[in-house]
Amino acid sequence: MNGVPDSIGYIVGGGLKENLRVRLTVPAHTVQEGAFVVVESGRWLFYGLVTDLQLGATDPRFADEQSEDRLPPGLSALLHGQTLYTNLEVLPALMVERPPDPGEPGYAAYWAEKGEGFQPRPIPIKTVPAHHAKVRLAGPGDVAEIFGDPHKKGNFVIGYTREQGHPVCLDLEKLVQRSSGIFGATGTGKSFLTRIILAGLINSNVAGALIFDMHNEYGPDDTASDTNERIPGLKGKFPAKVRLVGLGRGSHFRNMNADFNLEIAERDIEPGDIEMLTRELNLKETTPTTLAALEREFGADWFHQFKALKYGAKIEGEDGKPVDAPDSVAGWAIRAGVHPGAAEGLHSKLGRVFNLPYVAEHPAADTVSEIIKALEHGQHVVLSFGRFESDLDYLLVANILTRRIRAAWERKTNDFRSEKSNEAPRPLVIVVEEAHKLLNREMAAQTAFSTIAREMRKYYVTLLIIDQRPSQIYDEVMSQLGTRISGWLGDDLDIQAVLSGLAGKEALRGMLARLQAKEEVLLLGWGVPMPIPVRSRRYDEKFWADLLGSKAPGKRGEADILKELGF
Repeated sequence: MNGVPDSIGYIVGGGLKENLRVRLTVPAHTVQEGAFVVVESGRWLFYGLVTDLQLGATDPRFADEQSEDRLPPGLSALLHGQTLYTNLEVLPALMVERPPDPGEPGYAAYWAEKGEGFQPRPIPIKTVPAHHAKVRLAGPGDVAEIFGDPHKKGNFVIGYTREQGHPVCLDLEKLVQRSSGIFGATGTGKSFLTRIILAGLINSNVAGALIFDMHNEYGPDDTASDTNERIPGLKGKFPAKVRLVGLGRGSHFRNMNADFNLEIAERDIEPGDIEMLTRELNLKETTPTTLAALEREFGADWFHQFKALKYGAKIEGEDGKPVDAPDSVAGWAIRAGVHPGAAEGLHSKLGRVFNLPYVAEHPAADTVSEIIKALEHGQHVVLSFGRFESDLDYLLVANILTRRIRAAWERKTNDFRSEKSNEAPRPLVIVVEEAHKLLNREMAAQTAFSTIAREMRKYYVTLLIIDQRPSQIYDEVMSQLGTRISGWLGDDLDIQAVLSGLAGKEALRGMLARLQAKEEVLLLGWGVPMPIPVRSRRYDEKFWADLLGSKAPGKRGEADILKELGF
């Protein structure tokens, strides 16, 4: 196994709650925190993760005194080997039964009891191995047994074990069954890791993806800020599968035009969408009352009618004194029984929304429906915000579009379950950057995203949230995240948020804080059988060659070119 001895040590103590202790029989530097190890005990294999290394001595004097300086090298090495040692702390995670080999006593009885089709499967840890059970580093077969065979369809290589470089897979079909999150401090490579996972989802087609691309990173090609190297976008690599949608008329991205542009119809804006902007627009507590009165009087056309009202318009009254004009904001408020000051304040603050270029009374096309149709018909959509990069743009557009999608997928699921349709909805993953802006404690209850995280799994819709401050995401939403992939985090609150609700979180806390930025990530939760740190894949030409092979655009062979020319 790459020069590492089969056995690295043996069990000397521990338990399920306090972890296992392993006495190392190899130099300490050959094993790292986060190593994936296997304990062989009787007919069971125990799989665990190294969470700590501790130096020890049979007597403190041997550790305190430097015998190397006063004893011959051979004698000093012998003394060290007998008196100084290193222990591992191992977090046990899984166990699997080993059937007896043919010819062993009890072979026939074992299979008679288990049945012909029995296949041992890893199960959560239930007991502990025996004293002095042999411990070894996991080999490629062990990694494949737990995390999946990288050659099997649906298993996507996300990274490699740190010591030996064995591939570690994500089960993409399982990943999209529950919401998930990608976390890491700024500059730790979250965007690259997200591109890698999205490329795997698009290539395997296990689910559709709607990507809210706030910073125009995922659809069009880009340039790395630190190396100035070209970074391929998803649209260029999957031109037939990915629709690039720009926000507002005439949107284009670097040297790439959008497939079509998104405009929001005024009638698509609901009072709840405005309430979601309370913090961004600094709205008052009277806002819900005013919005309810507008919807009660004007129905779905409330936004356009409110926009058309004139702020501060006056006419001359019967007594010659100025009074509020009938088409003024205050005039409407008096008729509707709303405080005029509250209505005028809301109208003034909504000026930022009234003047958005991509909000139109009558858009040229129903592009929201076009996005939904594209997702339903097997395509993936990257919505790039282009020049509209403010929080207001992101909050408004993402919530409106997600609400419409949620309604469409609920309807399709209900039709399928009531047998009105023979086809189940296509699983959909909604990718949300800067998730704490949409899913913080104040906003979570007002957005469609929190509903998706809590309830929409049964309607085939899940979230993939990307954020550098997971501690600012509402804890109820964090608890619904099945799979969590995290790079380095330096803030204790962020580390605590990522590990919340997971077994062994205290043992994993230090590991998360010591990940190598841009190189390593910690895989946790639903999508992986047990926690494990890995060296993440690089987003480079080798990745694309491995993923697409001969299908990669621009890499056609001579035979493909001749065939296209008719020879």
